[in-house]
Amino acid sequence: MDQGPDEAGQLYLGIETSCDETAVGLVSSGRNVEGEAVASSAGKQDRYGGIVPEVAAREHVAVLPGLVAAVLQQAHRQPQEIAAIGVTTGPGLFGALLVGMTAAKALAVAWGRPLVAVHHLEAHLYANALTGPIVFPSLALLVSGGHTGLWLWRGHGDLVRIGETLDDAAGEALDKGARLLGLGYPGGPAIERLALTAQGPGPRLPIGHIRGGSPYDMSFSGLKTALRQILDRDPTPDAARYALSLQEAVVDAVVERVELALDAFSARAVYAAGGVAANRALQERLHAVARKHGIGAFVPEPRYCTDNGVMVALAAHYGFSAGIRLSLEAGPRTPWPLGSARV
Repeated sequence: MDQGPDEAGQLYLGIETSCDETAVGLVSSGRNVEGEAVASSAGKQDRYGGIVPEVAAREHVAVLPGLVAAVLQQAHRQPQEIAAIGVTTGPGLFGALLVGMTAAKALAVAWGRPLVAVHHLEAHLYANALTGPIVFPSLALLVSGGHTGLWLWRGHGDLVRIGETLDDAAGEALDKGARLLGLGYPGGPAIERLALTAQGPGPRLPIGHIRGGSPYDMSFSGLKTALRQILDRDPTPDAARYALSLQEAVVDAVVERVELALDAFSARAVYAAGGVAANRALQERLHAVARKHGIGAFVPEPRYCTDNGVMVALAAHYGFSAGIRLSLEAGPRTPWPLGSARV
């Protein structure tokens, strides 16, 4: 059953600046989106082939005040109507987090509102609250450019780590493969678009298996090497077929671990989150595996899979009810592991 607080109509503002997206969201009743705005510095980062922390931080400073004002205006709300302000406190880029936290503290003082510390990865999971009540226990899958792992989600604030990537994240593997294929950043969406045009299957790429480790752990670092070696041997590579191969290798690795976890743990649902969760091939496979186990698989709509302020506001809704606060003296927490020690 859904164990969320019954706070009909209460408003929560969420501020997200953990990486290159500056985002603000306003949510009422724990699942109604009243306003949202996102600005990304991805276009300015593209020339570097990745995120430059200083560039991201400067962009946050430039656009965040305007986004907060725009969201309040969009929702026709006043600051005094807000119950609390949630802000991503970690993990993420230290300088980027510091910008968001400093802004949230300034607003909290100016408006006389309490602050809620929000874990970036947990916030991604709470984007699923927009699809309906969250049920427990469930299996939580996070797949993004910086993080990939599996958790047993036993209740609000109660996540137990089952497995994780031991090197590259799933999204990082897609980004690296995209660079080898001459595609832009971020690589995940570009790989997916190109894979849809493939005329037939591509070469089989290896799925990393961890000898002696947890059966739920993953490894993606070998994918770039394998892809580069195959490309080096092919004088006229078909980029679409290679994109399909890379996507299939990432999806196979993730879904294989999800199925193993569902065989071993009692779960009433699978909740996926993170940028890579927007991949349609991954979603189709997750739905198929969940149906096999007689449960549902849930994924936020694409704009809530990537970094956004709404997910932070949703997490703040539950965190505030649980008594989680952020002091004005606190700094960013990065790294900040999600959940307790693995089962």
